[in-house]
Amino acid sequence: MIDYQLNTRLNGNLAMTFCFHENKALQQDTTLYKFIWVRSGNLTLEIDHIPIQLEQDEIISLTPLQHIEIKSVEGEYLTFLFNSNFYCDEVSCNGFLFHGSSRVMKLKLSPEQSANLNDIIRIFRQESAVRDNLQEEMLRIILKRFIITCTRIAREKCGVTPEQEKAFDIVRRFYILVDQHFREKKQVQDYADLLFRSPKTLSNLFASCGVPSPLRIIHERVEAEAKRLLLYTPKSAKEISELLGFEDLSTFSRFFKKMTGESVSDFRKSNTTGNIAN
Repeated sequence: MIDYQLNTRLNGNLAMTFCFHENKALQQDTTLYKFIWVRSGNLTLEIDHIPIQLEQDEIISLTPLQHIEIKSVEGEYLTFLFNSNFYCDEVSCNGFLFHGSSRVMKLKLSPEQSANLNDIIRIFRQESAVRDNLQEEMLRIILKRFIITCTRIAREKCGVTPEQEKAFDIVRRFYILVDQHFREKKQVQDYADLLFRSPKTLSNLFASCGVPSPLRIIHERVEAEAKRLLLYTPKSAKEISELLGFEDLSTFSRFFKKMTGESVSDFRKSNTTGNIAN
C-alpha cells in the first residue's frame, strides 16, 4: 500500500509508503532517492549486497545508484522517496547524505529528533489530502524541510561545529565532484585543482573532519561502481574496466583485488547468483 504518490507533469515523482517491500514498481524505479526510517521493531536489508540491520528510530538515506533488497520486516518502517525531477535543490545534503559510494550513513534519532520528523510526516499527510494547484509546491517545501532536518541530524552526528562548516562544505563538494568525474579522474590532484586547494590542504582538512582520506573516497567510489556493474549487469570484466577508465584489464584487476581482497571473477561468482539483470 502506498500512503501517497504524486507524479508531476515534468516527470517528478514523490512517494511515501509504509510498505515499500510490497511494491515492485517503487522497488524497480531506478530514479528514486530514499529515506528509510524504522519507526518500531527492526528491519533487515541488503544495500549493494551488504547486509544492514536497522533498529527503531534509525534512518538511512540512499541514492538511486544503491541497490536495495528488503530481507525481513519486524515492526513498522516508513520510506520517503523522490526523484531529481521533483526535487533537486542544493540544501547541503547532496554529497553528504547522498553520494554514490556504498558507504551508508545510519542516523540514530533522539526522541526529540524523532518527534520533529513525525511532525513533518503528519503535515505531509495532511497536505497530501488537499487537492489544489498549490499542492505540488507545498509538498516540495515539506520534503525540503524533511531533508534539511535529516542533514542537521547528520551534521550533529559528525560533530560539525560552526567553525567546521566551511571545511565540511568542501568535503561535500569533493564527494559531488568524485561522483561526476571518478571514471576519468582518479588522482587527488585532479579534484584539488577543481576546488582550488592543494592535495595536502585537502588531506589535512578531511582528517580534521574525521572522514576518509580524499584518495580513499575516490577509490571507494570506483570500487562501488565496479561492484554494481559486476553484481547487476552482464558486462564482462574488460567492458567494466573500460567503462571505469582503466588503462587495461590487468590494471583494473589489480585495483579490485587490492580494494576487496578478491579477484573480479571470484567476487562475481560468489555474489551474483540471481542478481544479473536480463
